[in-house]
Amino acid sequence: SRMSTTAKQAPNTKREEFRKYLEQGGVLDAITKVLVSLYEDPEKPNDALDYVRQQLLGGVPDASENVDALNTELAQWKQKVEQLEQENKQLKDRLSQLEEGIPTLASGEGQSPAGAE
Repeated sequence: SRMSTTAKQAPNTKREEFRKYLEQGGVLDAITKVLVSLYEDPEKPNDALDYVRQQLLGGVPDASENVDALNTELAQWKQKVEQLEQENKQLKDRLSQLEEGIPTLASGEGQSPAGAE
C-alpha cells in the first residue's frame, strides 16, 4: 500500500507544479478573464474558440492574414533583389569594358624605386 500512496503523490506533485507554473506565468488569469468575458457576453459568438483566440491575442491580426502580407512583401523584396542583381551585373560589365580601354602602366614605369629618395 505504501507504493500506491507514493505513486499517487508523484502525479499530484507534477500536477501542482504545473498549476504553479501556469499561475506564475499569468496563464490562469488570462484564460479566466477570457472565459468570464465570454460567460458575461449577452450575445454569445457563433464560434467560441475563435472568440477565445481573439481575446487571448488581444487584437493581434489573424495569423493567416499576417502570413499573406509577409508573403507579398517577400515577393516584392525578391523582385527588388533580382533587379539589383541585374543592375550590378550591368555595372560590372560596363566597368570591365572601361578597364579594357584604359592602358595599364607597366610595372615600375613612372614610379620611383622602393626606398630611394
